[in-house]
Amino acid sequence: MTDATADSFEVLGRRPRGPASFLIFAALLVVAGAVLYPVLATALNGVKDLSEIRTNPLGLPRVWMWSNYWGILTGYRYWQVLGNSLFIALFTVFLTLAVASMAAFTFAHLRFFGDKFLLNYLQLGLLFPVATAILPLFIKIRDLGLLDSYWGVILPQVAFSIAMAVLLLRTAFRQLPSELLDSAMMDGCGYFRYFFYITLPLSGPILSTVGIIAFVGSWNGYLLPLVVFNSESRYPWTLGLMAFQGQYMTAWQLVLAFITLTILPAILMFLLAQRWIVAGLTAGAVKS
Repeated sequence: MTDATADSFEVLGRRPRGPASFLIFAALLVVAGAVLYPVLATALNGVKDLSEIRTNPLGLPRVWMWSNYWGILTGYRYWQVLGNSLFIALFTVFLTLAVASMAAFTFAHLRFFGDKFLLNYLQLGLLFPVATAILPLFIKIRDLGLLDSYWGVILPQVAFSIAMAVLLLRTAFRQLPSELLDSAMMDGCGYFRYFFYITLPLSGPILSTVGIIAFVGSWNGYLLPLVVFNSESRYPWTLGLMAFQGQYMTAWQLVLAFITLTILPAILMFLLAQRWIVAGLTAGAVKS
């Protein structure tokens, strides 16, 4: 059993031993295998040729075609779409954190007419994915003159990320000790300084959690860039896959190699920020 799992049980006041520990370890092993196997299969099929993918999709390659990966890494197309995806994702994260943190702070500490109604209205965004609003989004983006521009993708992604971000941040902000706000107000700090100098520095885990969720959602976005972009020079990596699709056939070995290389940044970012994500999602789960 991993140390993180053992620590979580210690927090709850009990640590599994004997058969219970073995069953938990076996269950976690099965879940980890179900998650990792498709990723490993994708990476392995990226070093096969097309005929072997069709005849041996689940086994180890008989001939390791490392040229599939090397050809993508040395090509301009890969770095172009990777840069486009990174640009869109980073701006989406920045704007999501900036807007959602201020809105969440307002809903957490200020009371005004219609605040609950406005919060509930904002949370309705959780019920509607981008696909359900793609037609009115396209019309609005066209009317604003944002077609075939990065902002035509960034701004709608921020809008659809705010609902979840405000929900998480508001809960975390309300868990901060009220004595901090009271003492800050007595010292003449004010809401703005309290937000920037006290709330944000103490909310690193939940801000990291919201940032990772927004980053991964933007990084894997497909439908919105497909509708907005016309120029191939602005394509993110999800649309860059079309470079390996012809009229009569698809180079699946290159597609799988390309997918493996492009999901690595998101996986690495998630692994590096895993501790912050867990701390952010569990913040406030146990009341003192």
